[in-house]
Amino acid sequence: MGKRDKKDEAPPPGPFNNPFAALSVQRDALPAGPPPPEPRQKPEPKGPARAVVRMERKGRGGKEVTVVEQLGLPAAQLDTWLKALKGGLGCGGVVEDDTLVLQGDQRDRLPALLEARGVRKVTVG
Repeated sequence: MGKRDKKDEAPPPGPFNNPFAALSVQRDALPAGPPPPEPRQKPEPKGPARAVVRMERKGRGGKEVTVVEQLGLPAAQLDTWLKALKGGLGCGGVVEDDTLVLQGDQRDRLPALLEARGVRKVTVG
């Protein structure tokens, strides 16, 4: 006792009048509907072409900081990027001129976050 495909069967004769019974026979003559939509590919995230990541200590009282340079982003976007990177790394940071300065040595973890934000080439120095 398996399931039966009810589309192929004619409706059983019954005591009631089914006004749509004749239409089920003409179903094959109907025109084809619109083609199914093609699946969209996720666009590659847009971001700067490159970034240079380096660690420095000079002029900072011996404290280590990680500097991200050559992003080429406007000041408003630099603030947005800084906030996202600080949250992802769990550290403090500041924007100095056109560079991002993050507290601590973040050279190992930072390239993965930058590539996720759309940077195509990350140079670690």
